[in-house]
Amino acid sequence: MTRTVLKQFPAQRDDIGDLITRRPLPGPGIEQLDPFLFLNHHGPQTYPRNNQGLPFGPHPHRGFETVTFILQGELSHLDSGGHESIIGAGGVQWMTAGSGLVHAELSPQSFKREGGPLEILQLWVNLPARLKMTKPAYVGLQGADIPTITEPLAEVRLISGDYVSSAQRSERGPIDSLTGLCLMTVHLQPGARLSLPAPVGHNVFLYVVDGQASIAGNALRCHHLVKLSDTHDSVTVKATGSATLLYGHGAPLGEPVASYGPFVMNTREEIQQAFADYQAGKFGHIQG
Repeated sequence: MTRTVLKQFPAQRDDIGDLITRRPLPGPGIEQLDPFLFLNHHGPQTYPRNNQGLPFGPHPHRGFETVTFILQGELSHLDSGGHESIIGAGGVQWMTAGSGLVHAELSPQSFKREGGPLEILQLWVNLPARLKMTKPAYVGLQGADIPTITEPLAEVRLISGDYVSSAQRSERGPIDSLTGLCLMTVHLQPGARLSLPAPVGHNVFLYVVDGQASIAGNALRCHHLVKLSDTHDSVTVKATGSATLLYGHGAPLGEPVASYGPFVMNTREEIQQAFADYQAGKFGHIQG
């Protein structure tokens, strides 16, 4: 048996300057999907030559992780921990803000000069109280670093966690998540039928990036976050057209969430302390 669709939540349009932005989480009727906190879907769009690029200059974070999927284009990362990279299409940036980082996510000079297509997904994942002040970390993966699992009429690009293919081959993503998260992108061709892991007790994160698919006879809506039942250990997705999904699962933390802007903690007092620490320079500074 497969999990079934309980409800679908539309992404709300919230453009940032000229950057097309849709946000399914949080949104009307859904504040979080523990441990998943936030998703921004930027693009798809095509930037002209001599553009200004992305607007995400230096800003702080504490208490959670950001996972950024570059579907099209390029993204530059620079942070106060000394990490620096430019990740191209098909790649992923995984940043553990932990006790506090300042980072910038901008377009490389080459992209601003030449322009081109851009589409990016950024997911925020909560950390439990015991890990909120963990040491910050960053991993940048190019597309070639991410294993592609070929299924009949489908491809799974596995970022973290475990996946058993239809040929019963076990795969593990290159990122070792602090909280045991499984994250992947799924690309379906028309007629594909794919069973995805959904351990009992875990919340599933499923966002329809584009295309047409269904679960247990329920059509999935493009640019919607799909909330599923939790009584079975798999999800069977059928594609009625080409489709791209952001898919994952994780154990709910079951802890209070206090958030304000770039900080996600457990109490209001911890949020106030995060502001104080940032203003005191304890998150460090981006060099260069």
